[in-house]
Amino acid sequence: MNTAEPKSFGSWREGRRHRAWDLHQQGWTQSRIADALGVTQGAVSQWLKRATHDGIEALRDHPAPGPHPLMTPDHRTLLVSLLEQGAEASGFRGEVWTRRRVAHLIRDQFGISYHPTHVGRLLRQLGWSPQRPLVRATQRDDAAIAAWYAERWPALKKRRNTNGERLSG
Repeated sequence: MNTAEPKSFGSWREGRRHRAWDLHQQGWTQSRIADALGVTQGAVSQWLKRATHDGIEALRDHPAPGPHPLMTPDHRTLLVSLLEQGAEASGFRGEVWTRRRVAHLIRDQFGISYHPTHVGRLLRQLGWSPQRPLVRATQRDDAAIAAWYAERWPALKKRRNTNGERLSG
């Protein structure tokens, strides 16, 4: 019975790479390892080449490339609480969070400037969605519009007879 401590890996992908190395050490072929792990033979070849050339540490997970995010997890948590308070609590007119408004809020609160398109991606990561305000005239009269559709519109529509031909008049 094996009493050794189980190995812990950064991710299941890292564990899969280490498993491939272990199977290789046991004499398995690359194609057999690929079939067992559900990956391509090319992937197994790359892993084994890396481990052989640079050591087993080369199979570890690496951080994602690119710059580090400007907003920290604490910033994100605070942003969500600010969004939950509503747009008017942050000095905006109306309770709608647009991407531009959120970008303005992030710049004011954290000193970070983001393009509104990126703010949309950030909001989706946080489980929010940007909203689009309804643009309506301030003089709009919904009752007058409904009356027009009920009374005037039918008289303006072109009517058809039972054969589908237009009637003049």
